[in-house]
Amino acid sequence: MKLEIPGGTFAGYIFDLDGTLVDTMPLHFRAWDVAMRQAGLPCPLDEDLFYSLGGVPTRRVAELIAAHYRLKVDPDAIFHHKESVFQELQGDARLIGPVVEFARRVAATHPVAIASGGPREIVRRSLELSGLAPLFKVVVTADDVEHGKPSPDMFLLAAKLMGVRPGDCLVFEDAEPGMRAAEAAGMKWVRVPSRRK
Repeated sequence: MKLEIPGGTFAGYIFDLDGTLVDTMPLHFRAWDVAMRQAGLPCPLDEDLFYSLGGVPTRRVAELIAAHYRLKVDPDAIFHHKESVFQELQGDARLIGPVVEFARRVAATHPVAIASGGPREIVRRSLELSGLAPLFKVVVTADDVEHGKPSPDMFLLAAKLMGVRPGDCLVFEDAEPGMRAAEAAGMKWVRVPSRRK
């Protein structure tokens, strides 16, 4: 994988977690498929639909998937079931080497942050299991903001906590909602392919 880093100088770097630093997206897909089928989905979950919602907070994903399939669901119940299934799979996740190497390199000289649409407990556990926790002093999750991606709130909060102007940050993202959030925050971004064939 070759990362297309935009020109210019940056004072801080913000990384999405799932599908960007850690290859958890296939595991999230499996967990969503299990949770939605138990909630009444009569067919396999559409993979393209799932990937189009990358970075969106979990409860909102439950609502959007349910609306797509015209299901009446309890988003909180699906949220808890999905996260429970995901936690069982979490240990199988692998690091996305090129992005992790870049993060380690810039963290030696610049502030770095995580901005993830996942709940704080799950994000913290992913960082610990992957060995990345010591690298990121600033961790922003869906629990820390009112509006998740594609709203810019997570990225703006991460920049504030790093003490860096938003326009001086570079964001690493694998999903469209995150890239739109970065643009709304006035930040340049790098696309990380979330589905490696």
